[in-house]
Amino acid sequence: SDVCSSDLTVSREFGSGGRELGKRLADVLGVAYYDKEIISKIAENLKLDEQYIENHLERDFTVNFPYTFRCSFSTPFYAMNQVVDMLVEQHKIIRTLAKREDCVIVGRGADAVLHDMGPYNIFVYADMAAKKERCRNRASPGKTLSERELERRIRQIDKARAASYDLVSGYPWGDKRAYHLCVNTTGLDIPQIVPHLAAFVKIWFERKDHGDSII
Repeated sequence: SDVCSSDLTVSREFGSGGRELGKRLADVLGVAYYDKEIISKIAENLKLDEQYIENHLERDFTVNFPYTFRCSFSTPFYAMNQVVDMLVEQHKIIRTLAKREDCVIVGRGADAVLHDMGPYNIFVYADMAAKKERCRNRASPGKTLSERELERRIRQIDKARAASYDLVSGYPWGDKRAYHLCVNTTGLDIPQIVPHLAAFVKIWFERKDHGDSII
């Protein structure tokens, strides 16, 4: 791409609008976008159902995999199971996509998986009220949860994302040290802020291409 010469990752709290932000950012930058496509590829490679993989890797990770278990993808696994198989496949797919083309990858600890490749990493968050409102606005008809149920679900999914991230990163999920930019979407219109984020990202990559020191 003549606009962006590397990859971006978007980590996000559930309900913060991070997926929409990532997709719109990819469109503005003119690069590929990967999110659910990664789950589809894992399903294809492992001959498993997509919903089954999504439930295990995203929604119920803390149930299916102990939060205290840490491992390195560079060493043999001593506790091989289907969830580990999925994680290993996801790791391979993310690196293959990033090497193949400039892209935006949402979630899945991509910032840590691609650390040696120097992607630009964004973390998107919002306060609980804003996250609940966004979830209600996007909910399918007939799937309305109570305030308490919705908040519990948001916390459950974020806890699963934190646990999954803990396997691949030396930083806690959401720790500002792991990202180049943290964006609080509370009260903000995502389509309105994306062009400004894209301009910011372009400046960063231009400096990187010119060999300037970037922290």
